[in-house]
Order: sequence, then C-alpha cells, then structure tokens
Amino acid sequence: MGQMIEIKRPDGQTSNAYLADAGPRAPGLVLIQEWWGLNAHIRAVADRFAQAGFTTLAPDLYRGRLASSADEASHLMTGLDFADATHQDLRGAVQHLRARGLPVGVAGFCMGGALTVAAAVHVPEAAAAVCFYGVPPAEFADPAQIRIPFQGHFASRDDWCTPAVVDALARRMHDAGLAPELHHYEADHAFFNNARPEVYDAGAAALAWQRTLDFLRRHLAREAGA
Repeated sequence: MGQMIEIKRPDGQTSNAYLADAGPRAPGLVLIQEWWGLNAHIRAVADRFAQAGFTTLAPDLYRGRLASSADEASHLMTGLDFADATHQDLRGAVQHLRARGLPVGVAGFCMGGALTVAAAVHVPEAAAAVCFYGVPPAEFADPAQIRIPFQGHFASRDDWCTPAVVDALARRMHDAGLAPELHHYEADHAFFNNARPEVYDAGAAALAWQRTLDFLRRHLAREAGA
C-alpha cells in the first residue's frame, strides 16, 4: 500500500500525489489518472506497478475531487488546465522521482493516456511512455515531436479515442521517422479498468499489462545502463 505525499512543481507550488515505493534501486513511473480522478482503481494500479518493480507516483490532478458519473468526470476533465497539468504537475512528479538518480517513465489511461502523449512531448526528464487509449489535440502535443520510446494500447470499439484518431497519431509518428510500438485490441474503451465490468476485458488487460511491463523494463533498464 502506498501513501499520499506532497511534491514540488517547477513553478515552486506544491501538489499531492500517491506514492507506491518499490525500493531505493527501482526505476520510477509517473502514473496518470483517468477522467474519474485519483480513485481507488488508479491507486491499486500504482500499487501493482510497485509490486512489479517500479516506484510509482500518481499525481492528484483534480486536487482531491473524484467523479462518480460520466457527466461529472467530463466536467472535471473539461475544467482541467492540461498545459498546467503537463508542465507543472507531471513534470514535477517526474523530477521528484528522477532525483533518486534512476530513469522515470510515464503511463496513463484515457485522459491520462492523452496526458502521457503530452508528457512524452513536453517533459524532457521522461525516459519512456506508455499510453492507454488517449490522444491529445496535435496542436497541444504533436506526437511527431516524441523523442523517447513510446508504446500505445488502443481499442477497436473505442468511441472516444477512435481508430481514426489512433491512425492519425501513427501517421504523424511514422512520417517523422519514428517507430512507436502500437498495439490494438478487439475491446472497448477502458478495457483495462477492472472496476468497470461493463467494459473490462480480462484477456486484453492481461496482454496489455505484460507488454507494458516488458516495454518499461527494457527501456528503463537500458537507460539506467543495467
């Protein structure tokens, strides 16, 4: 089980985050919440990453607020300053873990997937990124500018991060000479979220989880020179 801590943002302000510590020699991972907030599911995923060997920090982007309905989640996400979240909260979280002297990756789901792309573009201290079914507007974070290893997990029946949106991301990256590792699943949006049985797909979730761990271990260990 992790704990809530306070971290410093680059602008000198502070924000709260959930820390699941995997030990002093573990590489770091910043985990970015879905549009529901820093809820029990995201904290459980952070604990799971820590058990797999990554010290995981999940910033509380909504400042303690949680959504209990899709309408409320949409309202909270719409009210989030994505630039501030990226350049201040997420970069501050990456810097907090990077101070341990080991590489730090970023990963996120849904809204957090879109912010993962943004962090891959705008947070220079990040060493690798794993995005689950989220893509930001290209005018905010152009995937052609990603310069770190990038893995994406996308669903064929997604009506938010649609296959057309994913195809556009892939084209932007490939046209820039990049080689992202992109995986597609016959599943619904949020297929990884086992707290939502109406969309959860156990097989797709297990495969995506193993691919994520393999990717992070490969690239963060390489960065560390292990």
